Amino acid sequence: MGLRINQNIAAQNAYRNLSVTDSQMSKSLEKLSSGFRINRAADDAAGLSISEGLRSQIGGLKVAVRNTQDGVSVAQTAEGSLNEVTSILQRMRDLSVQTANSGATDTEAAKASNKEMQQLNAELDRIGDTTAFGKSKLLGGAFGSTHKTEAGTSQSAQDIKDAMVDTTFTIDKIGGKEIVDADGNAAPITVDIKATDFTSAKAETGQDAAAVINEKISGALKAAGYQGNELSVSARTKMEDVSGTPTAMTSFQLNGSGDFETSFAALGVGTTTEAIEGGNSGKFQVGANRTENINISIGAVDSETLGTGTLDLTKDPDAAIDVIDKAIQSVSDSRASLGAVQNRFEHTINNLNVAVENLSASESRIRDTDMAQEMVSFTRSQILTQAGTSMLSQANQSAQNVLSLLR
Repeated sequence: MGLRINQNIAAQNAYRNLSVTDSQMSKSLEKLSSGFRINRAADDAAGLSISEGLRSQIGGLKVAVRNTQDGVSVAQTAEGSLNEVTSILQRMRDLSVQTANSGATDTEAAKASNKEMQQLNAELDRIGDTTAFGKSKLLGGAFGSTHKTEAGTSQSAQDIKDAMVDTTFTIDKIGGKEIVDADGNAAPITVDIKATDFTSAKAETGQDAAAVINEKISGALKAAGYQGNELSVSARTKMEDVSGTPTAMTSFQLNGSGDFETSFAALGVGTTTEAIEGGNSGKFQVGANRTENINISIGAVDSETLGTGTLDLTKDPDAAIDVIDKAIQSVSDSRASLGAVQNRFEHTINNLNVAVENLSASESRIRDTDMAQEMVSFTRSQILTQAGTSMLSQANQSAQNVLSLLR
């Protein structure tokens, strides 16, 4: 081979191998100190892309858990107030039954019972007006509703009964979006209501009529793939002066969780919608992606909506018993719905936590360092670095042999 000093090939070879080994040891040190197998895109471009997507899902799911827990809190808050509303209605019923015992109840006793009834109605109104979660009122009729269309005039009980005929109407838009089929063509939801639906349900008041209509609307919405609470009718009954005579008159309102369009004109309800001041969509984001949400709709709870505001125990305590029974059933239905959605939220939380756990494990397998395996690589690189350094020294020393020829 000969002895050459301008090009020390042995030293260059040792240096090259030492550089590679030192680079490998530096990367191992980085992975061991950070705990991540992928510290930059160059470490694993495909793995980085996949793991970042998983991180987005994990982060979104963790926030969704907190969102869903808020949903549980909202349902608990509303249901807690409705529990007291039920107690008030039960007391009202006791008063009605007591006053209906006319054989032992004189006029003064009936007036006393009626005074308590008025105070209880005032408390119903206060509970409905003040129950809130943060700044969102829960029992005012605007939770789960952001738009409404109202009746032009109030109607008497007889007018309502006369309006209970076969009715067909369409829902053309919900939540600000036109209802379309798979091909993008308009496909409004049709709601059919028969006069027999009212008679079979013994609908005699505005609240009864609203309950029948809501059942039909909910069924049509669910059949079309919606939750069923996107649109609802509410009735409000109060005393009005009709030709000098105080008369119980009912007005109706159609509420929607978002802008909506419908041909519904029954019971005098118009078709032009307007935004509800302080309206809340009632939407809870319970997933990491855009469309994964659950909506809660809570109807108004006050003396006018429950129909108890017009009751007068001094005149007809027997009729009051029937009205209060229906009010109790209405509130019980609302409480049952809130209890059901609360259970649903709790199952959702459990499912989200399982998803977070599994996705975190997947992300860890892609991105985290296997410390035992990386320690093996680091030890190997460390030994090779020491050996390479020694060999580079030996290679550099070998050139010194040329000096012996110059002596």
